[in-house]
Amino acid sequence: MRPALEVADIFRRHGDTFRTAQGARLTSKQRRVMTAIELCRTAALGGHVEQCDDCGLVRISYCSCRDRHCPKCQGLARAQWLADRKADLLPVCYFHVVFTVPAPIAAVALQNKAVVYDILLKAAAETIRIIGADPKHLGAETGMIAILHSWGQTLTHHPHAHFVVPGGGLAPDGRWVGCRPNFFLPVHVLSSLYR
Repeated sequence: MRPALEVADIFRRHGDTFRTAQGARLTSKQRRVMTAIELCRTAALGGHVEQCDDCGLVRISYCSCRDRHCPKCQGLARAQWLADRKADLLPVCYFHVVFTVPAPIAAVALQNKAVVYDILLKAAAETIRIIGADPKHLGAETGMIAILHSWGQTLTHHPHAHFVVPGGGLAPDGRWVGCRPNFFLPVHVLSSLYR
């Protein structure tokens, strides 16, 4: 069932105004993605006609843009990715840890995305690894998965990384060390080292 409002609807309604207002701040790639989403599953991309031999009902199915950023096209891929990650889960609790950068560094990231995002992810992962391995805290090597977001909920540039971390890890002797219930690592210690 089609939702009441889709990203494509918003782009079709307000895309031209947005592109004009953003001017050169939008890259050619961002413009291509917007256009692909606007055209997705419309007559502009072509399609095919299906007709029932019994009742004569005709249904037109339009082609998709197949862009990796398109929410309609990537629904199945997203569901498969989530199922694959769920299969990897250990039977332990997990924690959501978020790392961000201050506004001046976020501004630098706009012109140096690859470098700044790489530093953000490496520094955050190293922070979890170092504090987790410290015997004063967890005393174990923990795993993690990270997802980089470059925009915030208000659709403004806000680079940050979400980490999903199991509630424990492997001690140097190979045994499992679980964290305390509902507590992974002290936030003030993590943020101090990350800074």
